Amino acid sequence: MPSIVPAHAVTTPASMRAGRGVGHDKASRFLRTTGAVWLGVALFGQLLLAAYVVGFYGRTALAGRFEEWGKVLPKAPSADEPFLAGVLVLHLAFAAVILVGGALQLLPPLRRHWPGFHRVVGRIYLAAAVILSVGGLVLVWVRGTVGDLSQHLGITVNALLILGCAAMAWRHARARRIDAHRRWALRLFLVVSGVWFFRVGLMAWIVANGGPAGFDPRTFTGPTLTTLSFAQSLLPLLVLEGFLRAQAGGTAAKVAMGAFLLAATGATLLGIGAATMIMWWPRL
Repeated sequence: MPSIVPAHAVTTPASMRAGRGVGHDKASRFLRTTGAVWLGVALFGQLLLAAYVVGFYGRTALAGRFEEWGKVLPKAPSADEPFLAGVLVLHLAFAAVILVGGALQLLPPLRRHWPGFHRVVGRIYLAAAVILSVGGLVLVWVRGTVGDLSQHLGITVNALLILGCAAMAWRHARARRIDAHRRWALRLFLVVSGVWFFRVGLMAWIVANGGPAGFDPRTFTGPTLTTLSFAQSLLPLLVLEGFLRAQAGGTAAKVAMGAFLLAATGATLLGIGAATMIMWWPRL
């Protein structure tokens, strides 16, 4: 609705208008900086996971010691199940592709200076995301995995979100709707990272509580794991939506979201450190 007050009748002092502008600009920079810091920490943590996947699974596969996978994956397919074993191999291989490809896709210099490379990696990334999610569904519902039904449902939600976000990112890219494509690509990046979020979140939880809390480590079941199974997809998406809204919002929203991202960065660092020392490094 247009204002009924003439522009010349507005008596707000110029110093106050400038002050609000400076504060808003500072809040915008604060939000951008905290978002970039969290993303940098997350990408570093994902590259550590990629190094683990290649270093452990790749090294043992090349040496023909597939039996070692069973020490990490209690329900890993055996040599008598060639189809499911092949699905698992592809699943792990594309997981490494996803982790590295996601980092490449989110680097602004690559998008600006090598758009052709960005598009090629993007197509590979989308294909790997689809194969990864379908393979995960096969392994969960055909072979079975650790955890209970609630965790399997959480994994299924993650896989379906990956397929949906991949389809939307591709659709908007084809239509040259770049802003919409980037938003859906960010959503895809987060849901594809669900496995990483689960591990980092679980390790941060264990360290913060001084040991397992809210779940049985022997059966790998309990309310904590059920919550994490759904939170690995839904919580990052919720935070992203808050970030996007804060970008378009006022000063208070930007400052609040930036402060939340600072806290999230600390929790993410805790989880990465714990996962590296407890889960990944000992097996490399």
